[in-house]
Amino acid sequence: MTQETVAKFGLGQIVRHRDDAFRGVVIDIDASYAGMPGETGEITPDQPFYQVLAIGPDGGFVAYAAETALEHDPELSALTREAETRWFTVDSRGRHAPKAFAIH
Repeated sequence: MTQETVAKFGLGQIVRHRDDAFRGVVIDIDASYAGMPGETGEITPDQPFYQVLAIGPDGGFVAYAAETALEHDPELSALTREAETRWFTVDSRGRHAPKAFAIH
């Protein structure tokens, strides 16, 4: 039997990390942990993990976070059009893909 994983957050969605107090935009999604073995700590690896382009006072960085560590950011609901075109390719149906990857 195959287990289907559904991601809670989508590409381009703004999220906030519950513990590390940063916010950013989802730029990629893995259906389960795709990092180095044994590095998940107390977080289970069988959940979606997200690459989040985080923006802080000293500039930006990419964080890799488990779904359970993220929440919707109520203060920021959407990317500006400028940010969207800078970081994503958007097709005619509104689907987002990181600039580094083509939409199939």
